[in-house]
Amino acid sequence: MDYRLSSSSLFHFPSPGNRIFLKQSQVLAFQNQPSHQDHPTTKKKSISINKGGSISRNRSLAAVFCDALDDLITRHSFDPDALHPSVDPHRVLRGNFAPVSELPPTPCRVVRGTIPSALAGGAYIRNGPNPNPQYLPSGAHHLFEGDGMLHSLLLPSSEGGRAAIFSSRFVETYKYLVTAKSRQAIFLSVFSGLCGFTGIARALVFFFRFLTMQVDPTKGIGLANTSLQFSNGRLHALCEYDLPYVVRLSPEDGDISTVGRIENNVSTKSTTAHPKTDPVTGETFSFSYGPIQPYVTYSRYDCDGKKSGPDVPIFSFKEPSFVHDFAITEHYAVFPDIQIVMKPAEIVRGRRMIGPDLEKVPRLGLLPRYATSDSEMRWFDVPGFNMVHVVNAWEEEGGEVVVIVAPNVSPIENAIDRFDLLHVSVEMARIELKSGSVSRTLLSAENLDFGLIHRGYSGRKSRYAYLGVGDPMPKIRGVVKVDFELAGRGECVVARREFGVGCFGGEPFFVPASEGSGGEEDDGYVVSYLHDEGKGESSFVVMDARSPELEVVAEVVLPRRVPYGFHGLIVTEAELLSQQ
Repeated sequence: MDYRLSSSSLFHFPSPGNRIFLKQSQVLAFQNQPSHQDHPTTKKKSISINKGGSISRNRSLAAVFCDALDDLITRHSFDPDALHPSVDPHRVLRGNFAPVSELPPTPCRVVRGTIPSALAGGAYIRNGPNPNPQYLPSGAHHLFEGDGMLHSLLLPSSEGGRAAIFSSRFVETYKYLVTAKSRQAIFLSVFSGLCGFTGIARALVFFFRFLTMQVDPTKGIGLANTSLQFSNGRLHALCEYDLPYVVRLSPEDGDISTVGRIENNVSTKSTTAHPKTDPVTGETFSFSYGPIQPYVTYSRYDCDGKKSGPDVPIFSFKEPSFVHDFAITEHYAVFPDIQIVMKPAEIVRGRRMIGPDLEKVPRLGLLPRYATSDSEMRWFDVPGFNMVHVVNAWEEEGGEVVVIVAPNVSPIENAIDRFDLLHVSVEMARIELKSGSVSRTLLSAENLDFGLIHRGYSGRKSRYAYLGVGDPMPKIRGVVKVDFELAGRGECVVARREFGVGCFGGEPFFVPASEGSGGEEDDGYVVSYLHDEGKGESSFVVMDARSPELEVVAEVVLPRRVPYGFHGLIVTEAELLSQQ
């Protein structure tokens, strides 16, 4: 896009054992897998923003005063024994969820099998939350609140000559840099800390920090810890409550650097972590959402990444909802309106502002892709269908039917607090535009999420998807291949790879065997990071997408463990070389 830049335990809730009051110096209490795998960083960090002035490390009296207030609030309100398991750092940051430090580019000495030519010279990069071990929060912590860390593997080129190179780097967001300056976590935590009078007190302290120019929220409050997108020669690290950060992966040595936060060509204050690119037109579609009307705003960009058409506020969202993902078809953008809502008033009642509304009826909304207002948007009630992620969507019968394939999250009241109690089943919803009726078909009764397809079929009719098998999510014990053509005939899983006892992977990403059209839709490979909890060893695996067993054809043993995380992607060799 044409942007200007400014520079095993979490979900089973085991007994926490002996508790300690969480301080920054006690990070090793979490890292119960210390080993040769965790390397200190050698990269010097530049504490600068906008490529202009630097963030001074000198502590003002106002900063010292605010630090003391934050510490006072924590000491008088923090009861480790009363923490909900989902925000107890001694449970959340254990095992392979424990944070790691940065790792400079490091060769991978062990490669089993042969890296397919489709991957040669490219890189696999996965994003995920990883609290900076030097500045851990002093109280409650939710999985979603860790700093964005990119774990990248630069693969050997087809010409050979070098080993695969692994690297782990933080996305240097404004929040990350300010935290490094302050030497402690000072930003508000929506999922763990912003509730009750304690949350209000922290918000007042943060507001005083703003008044005394210790922080400037207009420069960003996000973590860039959710997903990645490559578009128009730039690699973006994304989260949904901030603008994207552009990062660069060196095709020479595999190192990752943060270029800066997007500053122009965007009229909203945030963008979704799941933008959609039409493989036929090259256009990109996005949206932002928040707790203030209009709750959702839709936007689009042309094939050169330039803003195309006006932003479209969607006023038909009746209340602020949690809209994590959406879909596109040839003529529509498809938005979910689910039973997770945002109610800021709940903070005063001692609850989180994000939570379930079980009386609400979930809906799917269809907005014409090139709409200039939401006047043509149509809504369809879909009781019991809570779509957080999308697999794909397309049109059938001359555009009279819109089909959406997505995991359905149930019970929705556990979507934020108790991942261990969730079951996510993949469904196909068909919207009949003439009659307004919606029918649903269960594609698999298994616990499946993080589904991806061949990106060349995004928004067009596709047949196959690859999904992670939750144990529970986001720990993934295996990968399955689902055939949409079997819809209505029972279980649609046609291939499976179980990783084995104590081994867990991540989101399965599909890579076609060759670029362009002409090949079979499933002719390609499924890739993911894999972690063996028994050995404390992580690896990158390449699976044959056409094999009934999703046979592993190549594996790269990584120089240290990769914590469990969220979304990733393959950047091809040509894309790496085209980076601006």
